[in-house]
Amino acid sequence: MSAEDWELLYQLAAIVGLTVITVITRAFFMIPKNELPLPDWLKRGLKYAPLAALTAVIAPEVLMTQGHLITTLLDARIPALVCATIYYFKKRGILGTIVVGMAVYLPLHIGLGW
Repeated sequence: MSAEDWELLYQLAAIVGLTVITVITRAFFMIPKNELPLPDWLKRGLKYAPLAALTAVIAPEVLMTQGHLITTLLDARIPALVCATIYYFKKRGILGTIVVGMAVYLPLHIGLGW
């Protein structure tokens, strides 16, 4: 076998191996027929996992620009965040929170260039 054949074989083995690992890890909780017993403390903790993941994704996007914290108040994200937060705590609606945040953000960002 030539070097190119070995390289192709390694690439195929890597693709198949990564596919198998992905399927097993994604389907791990669906494989057993019965529900896996989890301690109560873990069940309580898992309730907060989606919120923690969402915060980890959104916080840097809102509070940072090009890897640095925002140092000016002339950034459209700050007023949008404040307005969306106020709306959420008054109405408790996710869709309205997004609409209010974008309704404040877009005119400031596009119109004023913040």
